[in-house]
This record gives sequence, C-alpha cells and structure tokens, in this order.
Amino acid sequence: MPTPSFDAIVVGGGHNGLAAAALLGKAGRRVLLLEAADAVGGAARTVDLAPGFRVPEIAHLANRLHPEVVRRLDLKRHGLAFAATNLATTSLSVDGRPLTLAGAFGERLEGDIAEAERVAWAALRGKLLRFSGVLAPFLSQVPPRLKNGGIADMMTLGKLGLGIRRLGRDDMREFLRMVLMNIADVLDEEITDDRLRAAVAFDAVLGTSLGPRSPNSLMTLFYRLAGQANGVQAATALPRGGMGAVVAALASAATASGVVIRTGAGVASILVEDDRATGVVLASGEEIRAPLVASAMNPATTLLSLVGARHLDTGLVRRLTHVRSKGTVAKLNLALDGPPPFTGLGAEGLTGRLVTAPSLQAIETAFDAAKYGRYSDEPALEITVPSATDPALAPAGQHVVSINAIYAPFRLKPDSEAGREAFEARILAVLERHAPGIGSRIVAKDFLTPADIERRHRIPGGHWHHGELSIDQMFMLRPVLGLAQYATPLAGLYLCGAGSHPGGGVSGAPALNAVSRILADGKGSSLFAAGGKSRR
Repeated sequence: MPTPSFDAIVVGGGHNGLAAAALLGKAGRRVLLLEAADAVGGAARTVDLAPGFRVPEIAHLANRLHPEVVRRLDLKRHGLAFAATNLATTSLSVDGRPLTLAGAFGERLEGDIAEAERVAWAALRGKLLRFSGVLAPFLSQVPPRLKNGGIADMMTLGKLGLGIRRLGRDDMREFLRMVLMNIADVLDEEITDDRLRAAVAFDAVLGTSLGPRSPNSLMTLFYRLAGQANGVQAATALPRGGMGAVVAALASAATASGVVIRTGAGVASILVEDDRATGVVLASGEEIRAPLVASAMNPATTLLSLVGARHLDTGLVRRLTHVRSKGTVAKLNLALDGPPPFTGLGAEGLTGRLVTAPSLQAIETAFDAAKYGRYSDEPALEITVPSATDPALAPAGQHVVSINAIYAPFRLKPDSEAGREAFEARILAVLERHAPGIGSRIVAKDFLTPADIERRHRIPGGHWHHGELSIDQMFMLRPVLGLAQYATPLAGLYLCGAGSHPGGGVSGAPALNAVSRILADGKGSSLFAAGGKSRR
C-alpha cells in the first residue's frame, strides 16, 4: 500500500467537520477535509438572497457554541465576534401586548404581566436551569458504554449520578419526578400567562417531532438549556456577519493548523480493507488514502451508503435503518425594503428573537396536523431580524428577516390538500397579522421545507439534528446502541457530526468529543499507521 499523504480525511465541511479537522490539525495530524458543495459551512452558511442582502440560510442563532471549541481553536483570533449577545425573546401578541423574556432564558420579564406570574416564573426558571445544569457537563464527554464498559465508563455514569445527588434531597426528588414529563404538564403546574407558556413550550419543541404534550418534551428543553449553559454567551447570540462568521472562523482555524480543504469534492464511498477504513473514493473516481476517516455526515449515510451494509453486522444495519430523522421546521428568508412593522415593538425590539404562538394549545394544535402528514394551518414562528443588529447584512434602511416555522412534516400524506406554496402563504399570513403591511415590503424571499433542506444539504429528512432528539436517540443511545462512542465497527472510521452525541445546533461538541476519542485511541498505538486498531 502506498504511503498516504494524509494522516486523516474528514468527510463533510459543515461546522462539525471543520471543527474536527481543525482540532486534528492542531494535534499534529495532516488532515484533508472534503466537502461536496462549492463552499464549506453546510446549514450554518450565510448566503446572498438578493444584491446587498445576506441571510442565514438555515441556522440563524448561536446558542450552543461550545466554549472548548472556541478556546482550543482560538476562534476569536480567527475573527469570531458577536453583533449581539444575551438576545431577548419576545412572545408577540396581535393585541399589541408583547411579553419579553430578557437576558439568559428570561432572567427578567418585561411587559404587562401579573406580579404573581413573575414570582412563579422566577421559581420555575431557577429549577429548570438547575436541573439542566446537571446534564451540561455530560454534553462534552464521550458517552459511557452500556455494555462491556470499563472504569472510565463507570466513572462517567458515576459523575452524572453525583451531579443529581448534589442537587440536594428535595431537588433530586423533583428532578426524578419531572425528568420524563412533558413541558405542557410542567407549565400547567406553574404558569398561567399564555404568552409565557407559549414561549417556553416553543423552545422545548423547536427542531423536534414533538408537541408540548408529547412525552420527552421537557427533556428536550433541558437539552437546549444544558447546551446554552455550555455556550460562550450562556444565551442566544448573533455573530457579526451572520452565522457564516462561525464557519469562516472555523475554516480559518483549520487552514492555520495545516488542514487542506477541498470543496466540490463529494465522497462516493469509503474504502474498506480487512475491516478497517483506508481512505475514500470521490464522485470523480479519484481515490485518496489515509489510515483515519472521520465522517461529519449523517451516521446512516456514512455507514449504509458510503461504507455499505456488506461491511456491517445485520443488527447494526437494522438499528440504523430505524433511526427517526424527519424534520419538522421550514425556513423562510425575506429581504425587505424597510423595517418590519411588528405591532407593539420599536426598533429595540427588532434586535431580539421573536416568537409567534398565541398559546401552548395553539402549538399543540399545529403539531396535530403534522402528526397526520399535513402542514400546520396556523404555524408557530421563530423570527430574527439579523440586520437590526448587524446593518452590513442589508442595504441602508433595509432589512433581512429569518423565520423558522413549525410544523412542516418532511413527508406529506398523498391526500394532503396544501403543498409547500400554500404553507409558505400561511407563514406569511401569520407574519402579516403580527406585522401589518410587511408583505408589501418583501423584495426577495427563499423558502425551504425539510424536503428542500434534504435536497440542498444532503441532510436525511431535512432534520436539524441528523436524527430525532428523543430519550431513545440521546446520550448513550445516539445515534444507536453500539455507535455512541464515535468509533464504528471498522477500525479507523469515526463519526463526528450532529447525528452523534450531543446532537445538532451549531455547537461543535460532537466534533470535540469525537476528536477526544480519536486521540485517546491513538495514544501509544498505531492508529495513524496502516493496520492500526481502535478500541471498541
């Protein structure tokens, strides 16, 4: 076998692929990163919508970026800066009575709301943050093995248990009582204001195939808050220059660490010889060898399409084919010839995050449609106006608006009456109710359903997280039993994308954990030499 020119190949140039390549480069490895598209960044790119208008194509907020990724790669030195931090969340109301959750996860409530609600929210917020904090350290660790685990695996589980015990007796009991509840039941116990209930429930279900009354919807809120506890700003933030600035900083860090980045280089297959990965074959037919391959692609795509089922045992193939990964979020980007006229909001209100959902029940009703393969009649929206904090994203006096809309099922029933154009019209109708006259200000738009996201970015099901976030697809079971520690049954092949623990969001944590595993496997071994074996 010829001597490889690279120590490692990273497949996929999204933010996790870039982070993994940069971290391996900093560890002294010679790394090649391959991206099929004509630019790196994946779903975190900032793109041109119209001349002078730049929008976040899909991801539009930084609320999970892991501080260890920022620190180890020195992303600030590579240009990462924030136009706004600690973004407020405003729950809009058509009657002009918005409620704003200011600071990190509603540290302060601003607006017309009863004092009793403020007191109740302060108590509930504190409890939710304490409980999610138990999970926060676990997000940046290689999950423990449930079968044939060693001392390190037992220690990781022990730390999780110790974190729960440290809550104290009363909080520990409350945590164990609540952990598998749905968010609606929790809010029913504590809060009565519809605007506040809707804002919290929206955060719990955004990006999932869950409604507020679905089992596991409290755990997904814990997951979101735990990620923010690990984040640089401890709350939502807008990078200066758009989300693409995160990608640019990661690409700069990768290049500085010696990584070779090739775009327009789609991988057709991963080479396997004697049960180990030995390189890749590009769509062009070019063959590139390396003793280590790390894939930031979806796990099922990596193993079933790029490797092939013939190299895997039937049990693993069956588990991979049953991973649930059907997105529910549509994305609408708008270019406006003036500021969006939201009722009850001044210019300052546009600098935050806006949520349109009249009540928790309205979100549940919107979810009901998606359960049966229909677009929601009254979608709930998450809206940002990036140009309100970063004027360089639009011409002077004009703006861009970024909207996430739920629920948009990936696969519609054949007899569904409304198609994507009708759903786009529904989103605009909801927007018009909250910002009368906004439709006349639209000069350009781009609309993506989950099916469109799958086609454009090769994300199965168009799912943000490359796999549903549910208790049977989280932590030690992500993406499936036997693959949660980033290594695969093939020596030299690792997973480093959002389909692995801890999941999606622009965090870099899957890459951070995967590289930690790769380097641990390579320590004192021949991992980076042909024929080296990795720990299973």
